[in-house]
Amino acid sequence: MAAKKYLIVGNWKMHRTARETAEALSHLAQRWSGARGVTLAICPPFTALTAAAKILSNGPIRLGAQNLHWEEEGAFTGEISSAMLRDLSVEYVIVGHSERRALFHEDGPTVAKKFAAAVTHGLKPILCVGETEAERESDEQKEIVKRQIREALRAAEAPENFTIAYEPIWAIGTGRTATAEDVQLMHGHIRNVLRECGVAADRIPILYGGSVKAANCTQLLNRPDVDGALVGGASLRNDEFLAIAGLAAELAKREEGVEQIES
Repeated sequence: MAAKKYLIVGNWKMHRTARETAEALSHLAQRWSGARGVTLAICPPFTALTAAAKILSNGPIRLGAQNLHWEEEGAFTGEISSAMLRDLSVEYVIVGHSERRALFHEDGPTVAKKFAAAVTHGLKPILCVGETEAERESDEQKEIVKRQIREALRAAEAPENFTIAYEPIWAIGTGRTATAEDVQLMHGHIRNVLRECGVAADRIPILYGGSVKAANCTQLLNRPDVDGALVGGASLRNDEFLAIAGLAAELAKREEGVEQIES
């Protein structure tokens, strides 16, 4: 079995101007030279993508965006297309974040169209799925997540280069974190859903997102079906974000050592 690789994505949400982004990423890029088995990505606001692309160009930190529109162009005031993102050297794009679903009323078909647009135009979508507290209390979480995944995959033709991010909505920005056992159970379920959909499930990274920080990331990342993290508030603090990345690097190194022993 190949050693596990980790993807750590920082979602800055609506924080930092272009100047503030350039300053923060300049410091981050100076301190992160890369690590075997770990990919680091940052998703700043749209207005800071150009500044971020200049800083991250040819470096080990990848660039992502927080959203996109499903059409290539048109009369969609305030929106941004896949082509526009590609033009700014964006590689990843977050699709269906819980805040987009809840605050901006993005339903399943809308998220599915965005996912398909990202796949079609060569971006790597990070599809966010997850349940509310009420849905978990009524034991609907597995069906909710299955539906969200199936809706997106049905909209895209043979998607391969994408990521799933499980974010229990009740743990987003609340300081609450699902237990490592709960996370593994859901990630294992997601892996099974991908297999049912005919996807090479073992090749798809499944991230956890929900109040991830250095203090809890090791126990989360150490689970078999957890391939990384979608980090919110903690990604705005370089020391904290680098600590998370460093812990992922330690786990990747350990995984690589186990693989060499087994081979």
